[in-house]
Amino acid sequence: MKHLVAVYGTLKRGCSNSGLLREATFLGEDALTGLTLYDLGPYPGAVIRPSDGVVVEVYAINDRILADLDVLEDYFPAAPEESLYLRKRMATHHGSAWVYIYNRPVASHRRITSGVW
Repeated sequence: MKHLVAVYGTLKRGCSNSGLLREATFLGEDALTGLTLYDLGPYPGAVIRPSDGVVVEVYAINDRILADLDVLEDYFPAAPEESLYLRKRMATHHGSAWVYIYNRPVASHRRITSGVW
């Protein structure tokens, strides 16, 4: 396991895309106050904006899982401006982790004030 990733939506335990993390090591939860969460319909999106905290699950993952997550999140390292999500490092209680940040406007979406999706 070479990377940490912090997830807040469909990748969380019991959610629709959690199977992508079946070989990952669950390290625990955290609340990231540097993020604000928005309801995008079938999934949430977090943007870098202060809040009371977005609840994340932190996992240790390998290169293959990270590549699979990039595909799921429509993250294109060679063309970030075209990506639906950007991958940014953020501090967690478990260490510096990759977090997928929504790369579109959120003004028309409902803010999830609880920080839990």
